[in-house]
Amino acid sequence: METCPVLTGRRVRLEPLDRRHVDGLVAASAGDPSLYQWSPVPQGNLEATRYVDNALALRDAGSAVPFATVTLSDGAVIGSTRFFDLERWAWPPGHPRHGRSVPDACEIGYTWLTRSAIRTAANTEAKLLMLTHAFETWEVLRVCLHTDARNLRSRAAIERIGGKSEGILRSHRMAADYIARDSARYSIVAAEWPDVKRKLKQFLNQA
Repeated sequence: METCPVLTGRRVRLEPLDRRHVDGLVAASAGDPSLYQWSPVPQGNLEATRYVDNALALRDAGSAVPFATVTLSDGAVIGSTRFFDLERWAWPPGHPRHGRSVPDACEIGYTWLTRSAIRTAANTEAKLLMLTHAFETWEVLRVCLHTDARNLRSRAAIERIGGKSEGILRSHRMAADYIARDSARYSIVAAEWPDVKRKLKQFLNQA
């Protein structure tokens, strides 16, 4: 099982997701469902409970590290995000990276926010916290991000923070509207992280 500490910024903290967050997730996702046409966001207590349990099963299998996104000001749950597709490469004996228990590469996704947090600094700070942990604590070599190719807002946000396009994966995953979606694929590699970090901090300072 991959574990992770609480990741804390100036505005939000990312807490390891568990069942105590269910009510907060229900409140965060209530409202206009059209906000989440591209993302699998749980609606209601039953869906939120199933969402958390599925995330915890992936955590226990060692393939994901899920978080609740919580505001520092009042402790409210405003969404969720996670590391997943954690890759551990088969480095040969004698290689400096041989025997690592932490990932060599990962993906960030399953990210959604409540209406009031959309287009605020919350997502930018959450990405800074996660990317810092990935590149500086785990020392990963790459972080991948996918989004539905139709989700122009998400694609622009990924490009804005420095994600490099790797093209379109056709019929890649089940979409939120239950079709085989095309995914826009992006990545950030270790050599690019310093520039991405500076850009994220600049955005936050301007917020």
